[in-house]
Amino acid sequence: MEALTFIVVIVVLIVVHEFGHFVAAKLSGMRVDEFGIGYPPRALTIAKASETIYTLNWLPFGGFVKIYGEDGGEGGAARSFSSRPRILQALVLVAGIVMNLLFAYVLITGALISGTPRALSASEVASARNAELAVADILPQSPAAHAGFLPGDSILSAKDASGEWHAADPESFTAFIAKSDGENVDFSVLRNGNKLSLEATPATGVIPNDPSRYALGVEVATIGVVPLSFGKAITEGASLTWSATALTAEALWHFFYGIFTLSANLSQVAGPVGIAGAVGSASAQGFGDLLSIMAIISINLALINLIPIPALDGGRLLFVFIESVIRRPIKPSVARTVNAIGFSFLVLLMVVVTVHDIFKITIG
Repeated sequence: MEALTFIVVIVVLIVVHEFGHFVAAKLSGMRVDEFGIGYPPRALTIAKASETIYTLNWLPFGGFVKIYGEDGGEGGAARSFSSRPRILQALVLVAGIVMNLLFAYVLITGALISGTPRALSASEVASARNAELAVADILPQSPAAHAGFLPGDSILSAKDASGEWHAADPESFTAFIAKSDGENVDFSVLRNGNKLSLEATPATGVIPNDPSRYALGVEVATIGVVPLSFGKAITEGASLTWSATALTAEALWHFFYGIFTLSANLSQVAGPVGIAGAVGSASAQGFGDLLSIMAIISINLALINLIPIPALDGGRLLFVFIESVIRRPIKPSVARTVNAIGFSFLVLLMVVVTVHDIFKITIG
């Protein structure tokens, strides 16, 4: 079931990407020969409208749009990709990227409307579903660090000699720790779906602006599910999409810089196997979580395609830019050779990341 969900998600996101190219090509007056779901060999022809056939293909791992003359082989033939102004060629190439970003915005907005775990304000806690007190950050060398707390832990309960704490708001938790007077506190913690027992001794001098208060040295926040109204989700979704896109762009920059400087860290990178696991876990947690992970993958797909590597949209954009500078088309044989090299690099990278995924699963 996990594999099937992953395949459906990938097909949807790639078809959305190709649909962006399709719409832009049609609006630019280019001839679109085929729009396919899945990859050949062809299973059946769904429909034919005007000059375009719509097909379903046997390999269910994405989709494609076939624009007449996109490989440059048709020269200046009427309505071919290569015969259109280069600004229109660029817009067609960028359209897939834009469509993935817009789709991510729709997905995030939908997740906010349906309800997905997020940080809550004090006024939202009472109406939240599945509210938990989550550890956001830990001070180095603090009692919490020595006890083994990790960011992402959910604190379910705390108990000391004077009583117990069961709640989800940071204020009551801070007050409970402050009145411990340095006695040991036992905690019940949820980490990656597993319950753990931790023991910590609050200490003074942990919080610089309040050195006399007993503290653990953790930053906590209430996480829960509160669906947003349509209007609020629209604005909040735009903000979250922008933030996620900026963070993803920064992460990709560091990753590819690391590849070319031979210092890449694969520990935080997931390939198809890792992504399939993340999609499966998200779908098991709820519809809102599935929409959220789909949005993140859609943003990654958009930004990766923007990288100027041959065989990606960014590489083809680079070709269009070069042609606009030299004022003549790049020879098809040269373009095919460079694209083949770029594609080989991407396949090699995918193999390395997939092997790393499997290694993480088998070794733990």
